Amino acid sequence: MAIIDFKEAKCRQCYRCVRSCQVGAIAFRGDHAFVMPNRCILCGECVQNCPQSAKRMTSELEEVRQMLASGEKVVLSLSPAYIGIFGYRRHRKVLTALKKLGFAEVRNSAEGAALATEEYVRLLAAGEMKNIITTACPAIINLIEIHYPDLIPYVAPVMIPSGIHVKLLRDEYEGDVKVVFAGPCIAEKDKKRKTKPDAVLSFEEIRLWLAEEGIDIDACRPAEEEPDYMGANLRYALSAGLLAAVNAREKALGLSDNYRKLYASGPKDCIEICEALRTGQISNCFIELNSCHGGCINGPLSTREVSGFMLKMELEEFLPDGSAQSIWLNRNRMKVSADRTFEDRSVKEAVPTEEQIREILRKTGKNRPDQELNCGACGYSSCREKAIAVFRKKAELNMCVPYLHQRASSLSHMIMETTPNAILILDEDLKILDCSNAVSAMVGKKPEEIREHCLDEFTDTADVREVFRTKVSLQGQRKIDPEKNTVVFRNIAYIPESNYVIMTIIDMTEEERHLEEEQKKRGETIDLAQKVIHRQMMVAQQIAGLLGETTAETTTALTRLCSMFAEEKESARMEGRDTEGRSGGQ
Repeated sequence: MAIIDFKEAKCRQCYRCVRSCQVGAIAFRGDHAFVMPNRCILCGECVQNCPQSAKRMTSELEEVRQMLASGEKVVLSLSPAYIGIFGYRRHRKVLTALKKLGFAEVRNSAEGAALATEEYVRLLAAGEMKNIITTACPAIINLIEIHYPDLIPYVAPVMIPSGIHVKLLRDEYEGDVKVVFAGPCIAEKDKKRKTKPDAVLSFEEIRLWLAEEGIDIDACRPAEEEPDYMGANLRYALSAGLLAAVNAREKALGLSDNYRKLYASGPKDCIEICEALRTGQISNCFIELNSCHGGCINGPLSTREVSGFMLKMELEEFLPDGSAQSIWLNRNRMKVSADRTFEDRSVKEAVPTEEQIREILRKTGKNRPDQELNCGACGYSSCREKAIAVFRKKAELNMCVPYLHQRASSLSHMIMETTPNAILILDEDLKILDCSNAVSAMVGKKPEEIREHCLDEFTDTADVREVFRTKVSLQGQRKIDPEKNTVVFRNIAYIPESNYVIMTIIDMTEEERHLEEEQKKRGETIDLAQKVIHRQMMVAQQIAGLLGETTAETTTALTRLCSMFAEEKESARMEGRDTEGRSGGQ
């Protein structure tokens, strides 16, 4: 299962996820959005911006429960963002609550941040890199490796703090431990990371787990341990927190550098920095990038209880701003290597020709540049960008909302003008919201004179009121008007989404007249056929009678003739005998 997936039943074609994704990792096929893993940086913008909550995350909560149930030693590496997200006034109680879940130890991953800070200070002192991109965010690593691989030479060759902390804990326990990381980040769940924990939990899952176990954080006693020995490294969860930690460490060591220090948070701002680096507009800068606006405290899986702005203000005042304790750093600095390398994971996409783009635009009614509205309703910033996405099979033609509206309006208008049937759209007050031109022939008024009037001005409304009351449609209702000598069939359809009724009236008068004429002709034909049959039967009977009399006479005559021949033959035979007798006697 993908790390971020979509629930098809809830995805409503709002295209908000397309608009929010700064790297074009959302595609639509069959009116269903999905994430393209080879382009997604796992920033979580689509999750946070989905109004239908159609996105779902992979969860390893059950795996962690099984680890604990099996009796394994499991240590929790906790993002420093928990101090703000769970409430900085009770952060020590949170540690106690988490231990009640069964973890052997709960450690702050700011320890990994402190070791990363040491590496950044070393790079600054060396001054060999033209620009230095730093980050504690795996989503930023994805951004550069997938979309800006040409900037890899600028990225500090340092592991992110969570990865360093995993290595540190495994070294400390000599491998006889399972390490679980907990934080507000989706990108931490990426199993493709080079140094990864045995499982990753989100703060949402932590809250759910505590609730299921009946553990109330406020009722827990504060833990004795304090994370303050990490100093400003606890600020890594805030935007510019990494810079604060580096400055504090340089100050503690009495060092200085010649780099200009910048920071950016949020995919859009980070992409702007990357573009500026790519074009050479920035040089000799030490840059902190974070994919979440304001830092990890605003992570997509944070479920914080206060606004991000207020939380950042409170934490900046509450968290320490000095260097990490030298004693701890000296004891752990050489235990693990924080070095890492990066790889080019970019995907080369096909580039359409100008004629191919124009052809796609023409299919949505954009034959001229002035017809390209660039409204962004499809999620893309321009019609051309969307056409390129269609060419790359990331988008569909019907995502163009103005085109669909224009086509639907045109088809609706054409139907209302040309249909021979009377169509009326009514609200619950029986006001005629719209009607077809065929209604004019029935009521003797033009459509514009009918709209906004009540239906009971023109016809009986008892059936329509009943449909509104029961919300059950009526189909194939036959109505006869003796005064007008007309016959109609009515369909009264209830539309629950808008609480409207669409009534269709089909004039069947001519069809009924033709049917009656046909039935009359059939009756006459049947009568004629019955008369012919009767006559044929009479003639047949007469012929049969005549044939019977003639046959009898013929039989009698032939019988007599045969008898005569028999008598003559017998006489001749007798005469022959007599002659023979006489001859013998002589």
